[in-house]
Amino acid sequence: MSRICKAEYQDLPVILELQYLAYQSEAALFGNKDIPPLKETLDELQDQYNNGVVLKLVTDDNEIIGSVRAYQKDGIAYIGKLMVHQDHRRHGYGSRLLSEIEKYYPGMICELFTSTRSIENIRLYKKAGYEICSQKKITDELVFVYMRKHNG
Repeated sequence: MSRICKAEYQDLPVILELQYLAYQSEAALFGNKDIPPLKETLDELQDQYNNGVVLKLVTDDNEIIGSVRAYQKDGIAYIGKLMVHQDHRRHGYGSRLLSEIEKYYPGMICELFTSTRSIENIRLYKKAGYEICSQKKITDELVFVYMRKHNG
């Protein structure tokens, strides 16, 4: 069994290591290991922790196997870094993490982004009620897909 709760400051190094592991598959999609989630520092994560909400998904043994974070700005909740350890995927944990982080921002517009190559992510977000609101071409291989939903 697993539970989702707010991360604590001392959890951040473990969450960052999980992020580095989880985003290897994203890097492989683009053939580029120089993507922002793989370059993020502990200081940057600590800043996000201090200015938003960071949740963790933990097993009964208190092993962190997933995480998501969000912050609000100008009435919009920006959700990011939704990740689940590769050995624990396909159990609905991503959906649970997304649902839990949304609870911190009732009545707000929630926004997140992924890429056109992340078909599974787009499917997950659409199932959770998100709609594509825009796209931004970064390179010939990389197009960001921005998705929104009114959380109310």
